[in-house]
Amino acid sequence: MRLRNVTGSREVIAANEYVVHDPENLKGKWNEFFENDNPIHIEIGMGKGKFLVQLALLNPDINYIGIEKYSSVLIRAVEKRKESELKNLWLIRFDAEYINDIFDKNEIERIYLNFSDPWPKDRHAKRRLTSKEFLAKYDKFLKPDGEVIFKTDNRILFDFSLEQVETAGWKLRNFTYDLHHSEYAEGNVKTEYEEKFSSMGNPIHRLEAYR
Repeated sequence: MRLRNVTGSREVIAANEYVVHDPENLKGKWNEFFENDNPIHIEIGMGKGKFLVQLALLNPDINYIGIEKYSSVLIRAVEKRKESELKNLWLIRFDAEYINDIFDKNEIERIYLNFSDPWPKDRHAKRRLTSKEFLAKYDKFLKPDGEVIFKTDNRILFDFSLEQVETAGWKLRNFTYDLHHSEYAEGNVKTEYEEKFSSMGNPIHRLEAYR
């Protein structure tokens, strides 16, 4: 799917008050930034922000950080953040490839990966956010009891992810090939893509990975 460029989005993001512009300087200091000791959950590839805004509204005692690489997408999340007036949600325009530059050991409790880019070509497998390479990155900043929660409608990517969890030495729990008709559907917060794909009849796959 081709990303539609939003004119001026980069400039808006660069000046926005809800976007953290120097995340590298906050490595190991995120609880200080939030001014509390609440757990921190992040979403990598947050898209337009519906999912994380809803979570932040439902869970005021959890701190949330949304990470998105593209300004043209993040600008929609910024609009939702402004409307919600949330204090426990901040946004970052950042490439996940360098995520270890912004989070320190035992700093994050949960990672959400929702409908991530499948990078379908084999030579790009290590770029997938559920690859063993990325799991190794997450291992460096997740708390000992931390977890990764992944949702997708892409069966090939999901099967790849199940294999990578095992290859990386991680463990699986609560995984399903049809989330909306499973025992894990209760309390599920849907993303924009999730609503779109499920309305088309596509089953949503979900897994939880931990060490």
